[in-house]
Amino acid sequence: MNTLNSAPLIARLHGLHTLLRDAVHAHVVEQSKAQRLDHMAAACIFQGGDTVYNLDMEAEKILVPYCDAWGQETPFLLIAEGLPPMPDLNEGEHLCGCETREEAQFVLICDPIDGTRPLMYDKRSAWLLTAIAPNVPNASMLDVEIAMQSELPTSRALLADRLWAVRGQGVEAFTENLMTRENEPFVPRPSQSPTIAGGFACFCKFFPGSKAWLAELEERLVVAALGPPPGGQPQTFDDQYISNGGQLYDLMTGRDRFNAEFRPLAHERKATAMMLFSHPYDLCCELIAREAGVIVTNMTGGPLDYPLDVNTPVGWIGYANEAIRNEIEPHLMRLLYDG
Repeated sequence: MNTLNSAPLIARLHGLHTLLRDAVHAHVVEQSKAQRLDHMAAACIFQGGDTVYNLDMEAEKILVPYCDAWGQETPFLLIAEGLPPMPDLNEGEHLCGCETREEAQFVLICDPIDGTRPLMYDKRSAWLLTAIAPNVPNASMLDVEIAMQSELPTSRALLADRLWAVRGQGVEAFTENLMTRENEPFVPRPSQSPTIAGGFACFCKFFPGSKAWLAELEERLVVAALGPPPGGQPQTFDDQYISNGGQLYDLMTGRDRFNAEFRPLAHERKATAMMLFSHPYDLCCELIAREAGVIVTNMTGGPLDYPLDVNTPVGWIGYANEAIRNEIEPHLMRLLYDG
């Protein structure tokens, strides 16, 4: 059951998304023309379990003032990485229009740039992710009622997508022409293939330190699900998108059929000393994928019941449809948990 009045909140989110996307895109275009990609890629601080780069700071310039002004209309709690600390609040929390957590009417969790690394080198789109949940004790991702994600395109892009959902009401989406500002609605449609064979399917193994364990698990899974490769030909393809929002977008638009993020488990199994994981703000828009028909679970096949914060390590699995889940999940769970 939804408890929030979605219409005014969605309108406010559209305002934020357009303002932030345009500012980040203009900055990327400017820096790319000046051949200053290394400037965007300079690290500033480590916060919220991840490195905050110069490009991230461009988004922060938009996010906090916009939310403070919004809070004068409706007070709320903002959760995002890179925010300046406030007294009596947890890391990454910021009160907008109120002085205590109890006064907040809802919680907005946000990743202003999910996929900073590919965008700061002007390689691939990043995503602005936002999700809204009621201000209830111990709010988790299961409490999210509204989510919106917007593409943050490279300097060479003409088009950018935006998708949003209210829990139980499906997905709305459009592609915007960045020059004419014309919008073309579309309906995201996950792959209908019953198998990962012939499609993109991969594990998240972006960084040295955890690749060996994850790659071995991936190899064993594909052989268990599909058998040995016929004639020595590859059965699936690997395209790692360093953005959870981007991975979910590819699942809900038919580009990917399966994704798995097991870096927290790799660390737990002592397969890596790396401490760089996904966090709830990275997955805050998984409601959109689920409303589009994608199956998203935690690392044991249950729902993503993670707290709304900036530090909790998050693992997840995404299946384009139920048939692919049936093809993959039994083998995956056996490999992970049955020895």
